[in-house]
Amino acid sequence: MILGPADTLTDRPSRVIVAGTSGSGKTTLASRIARVLGTEHIEIDGLFHGPGWTPRPSFEAEVDEFSSRPSWVTEWQYGSVRDKLADRADLLVWLDLPRTTVMRQVSQRTIGRRLRREVLWNGNIEPPLRSIFREEDHIIRWAWRTHSLTGERVLAVAERRPELSIVQLQSRAAVEQWVGGALTEVN
Repeated sequence: MILGPADTLTDRPSRVIVAGTSGSGKTTLASRIARVLGTEHIEIDGLFHGPGWTPRPSFEAEVDEFSSRPSWVTEWQYGSVRDKLADRADLLVWLDLPRTTVMRQVSQRTIGRRLRREVLWNGNIEPPLRSIFREEDHIIRWAWRTHSLTGERVLAVAERRPELSIVQLQSRAAVEQWVGGALTEVN
C-alpha cells in the first residue's frame, strides 16, 4: 500500500528502508527517522565501501547480521542486498523527488565534499571534479541515469509484498510534513 505524507501509519515501524536516487537525501532522512523512532541508523555506504572505493568482502554478511535485528533504519541500495532488506523491512520510505531537485542536491554535495576533501567511509574522498566528465559511473552521472529506476524497484516490491507499507514523499515539504506528522504520531 502506497501512502502519502499525511496518511497515518497503522503500526509503529521497527525496520525501515529509505529508497531514492543517489543524492536524494536517503541518509539524512534515514538518520532523522532513526532519531524519531529511537533506533539505530546503519549507514549502508559505510558497510559497502572499503578503502579505494572497493566493495568490502564482509558487506553482505554485515547486512544479514544487522537486518536480522528487531529494529533498524538504513538506505535501500546495492543490488546484492536490496531484496533481503525489502523482505525484512516493515516500512519503505520512498524519496521520489523531481530529477532537478536530486541533481542540484547531488551536485552540491559532491562538489562540496571534494572541495573540502571530506573523508567519507574508510578513508575515501570524492574523486577530482574532472572525473564527472571522464567516469561514466561518477555519482552525478549515475544519479541522472538511474533516476527512474528507484520508482520501478519500489513498485515491484509493492507488487511482491502488498502488505508492506510504503510512504511516497515527492518534495522536501512532504518530507517535513511526514517526519513532523505521521511518523511522529505513531510513537
